[in-house]
Amino acid sequence: MRETMRKKLIAANWKMHKTPNEAQQYVSALLPLVHDHHHREIVLCPSYVCIPATVQAVHGKKIGVGGQNLFWEKDGAYTGEISAQMLHAAGCSHVIIGHSERRQYFDETNTKVHQKLKAALKSGLSPIVCVGEVLEERESGLTNDVLEKQCIIAFGSLSAAEVAPMVVAYEPVWAIGTGKTATPDMASEAHRFIRAQAAKAFGEEAAKKLRILYGGSVKPDNAKALMSHEEIDGALVGSASLDAESFAKIVGY
Repeated sequence: MRETMRKKLIAANWKMHKTPNEAQQYVSALLPLVHDHHHREIVLCPSYVCIPATVQAVHGKKIGVGGQNLFWEKDGAYTGEISAQMLHAAGCSHVIIGHSERRQYFDETNTKVHQKLKAALKSGLSPIVCVGEVLEERESGLTNDVLEKQCIIAFGSLSAAEVAPMVVAYEPVWAIGTGKTATPDMASEAHRFIRAQAAKAFGEEAAKKLRILYGGSVKPDNAKALMSHEEIDGALVGSASLDAESFAKIVGY
């Protein structure tokens, strides 16, 4: 039994998929498949336009809704951006921050991740902060160096009390959308290192309570092996979350 009893969190990142009508159809299909999985926390992260429909569809159910990104300012002349306050007002409980695709395509830096993290926490959202290395960095033996830098800058000067709602997702970039997956041992090793960085930043007690998810081509056929490891506190699921039955199987492990 886990000493800290960290409840596993399974989050669906739909990325740029689904219309509001498709989101509602998805939830209708998902609900009967996960109604008795109270041992898991479930969060659906749709695109911005699907948030109201998803929030409405899960109303009264123990399923959270999260945004896929945010901007750190409360309001202002930031065309195309969305604030933490807007997400919260729309019914979101969570938000993904620093996903590798944001870093790759939209120049998301570690400093920006820190600013977004602070904004999310201040607004009452539970941030899912993504960290991870690219293939070249792993093959060069730089995984820990990359993770350390990402964690140090993202966590910044925040306190243990401030980051209590935070979740971290380890996503080896080389395993996202490629069909490749870090072995459970590889993932657990990275999770232990991230937890050590959290201990340095926030103290041992806060680090023990921190949930660290694995994200990187999580699918029904590898989820059970990943979830069986004590250091892996759940999953951030991409393509396999687009189908309700597939996602429900992952929730069930």
